[in-house]
Amino acid sequence: MRELGAGDERRWDEFVRAHAEGTFFHLAGWKTVLERAFRHRAPFLLAESGGRIEGVLPLGHVRSRLFGNALISTPFCVYGGILAGSDAVRESLARAARDLAEGLSVDYLELRNRRRQHPDWPCKDGLYVTFRKPIAPEPDENLKAIPRKQRAMVRKGIKAGLAAETDAALDRFFTIYSTSVRNLGTPVFPRRYFDVLREVFGEACEVLTVTRDGEALSSVMSFYFRDEVLPYYGGGLTAARPVAANDFMYWELMRRASERGLAVFDFGRSKREVGSYRFKKHWGFQPEPLHYEYQLVRAKAIPEINPLNPRYQLFIRLWQRLPLRVSQLLGPLLSRSLG
Repeated sequence: MRELGAGDERRWDEFVRAHAEGTFFHLAGWKTVLERAFRHRAPFLLAESGGRIEGVLPLGHVRSRLFGNALISTPFCVYGGILAGSDAVRESLARAARDLAEGLSVDYLELRNRRRQHPDWPCKDGLYVTFRKPIAPEPDENLKAIPRKQRAMVRKGIKAGLAAETDAALDRFFTIYSTSVRNLGTPVFPRRYFDVLREVFGEACEVLTVTRDGEALSSVMSFYFRDEVLPYYGGGLTAARPVAANDFMYWELMRRASERGLAVFDFGRSKREVGSYRFKKHWGFQPEPLHYEYQLVRAKAIPEINPLNPRYQLFIRLWQRLPLRVSQLLGPLLSRSLG
């Protein structure tokens, strides 16, 4: 049992890609992202036997006076947790993570699993869900599979003369994303974070921007892993709504994924019964519960660091009123600690 070292990245990623439960957020590149973009320590654990990797656990240590001190797999990601070739290796990695959490004197250890791995650990089962759906090989089949009302929104965007293009630069994306996030009352991530994502993951990190008459209205950064596409960071300007630019954007992403031969559209995580949750259900996606498991070290209860917590409502309302430039300057100071 040891930490990921220089030169281990290729073998680590080969193990992740070959494992049935591997996700984009288990890849070794996240260690670089966490360290360079946020300056968090990232002790990525691997179990090895005879020179062969038998299990991995990507961890990030996030410390904040406002939001606590935690060891998370994986910070800023919707999935994480242990990937192992056997139950014995899984338990060995779990013990190593608990020992590390106690050694760092964190408040808690958090593993973000798609399925329950440790039935005896405290678990946050009801808050988050994910939305995943197969992509049909023919774009028309995917359009027909969208429920009627949502399909009408997609057609509205098409009739409005919207166009979509892959963006090599991040300027338009970051302006749209940061505006959208500010409007939701959430601190924006630093521009540096997105630069590092593009640098580390290359073509697996792509930006699609929707325009009308040359004006950028909505934009999304998506991750590609195996035969899956996951739109992860995105948003739209006020002018996007009347012409259904966000609806058109996700349809265009799905259409392009179909043409590329991809098999799964992962709409990502949402909290139950919030706007994004309902939006994704309107597309015909069914929610799948996520299982976030905890080991409490100094904390007495599972943390509730999310916008639904009443203690954050005043902050959200005040943040929504900030000038965009101010939110772009202050947001990174807070968002690096949210994990």
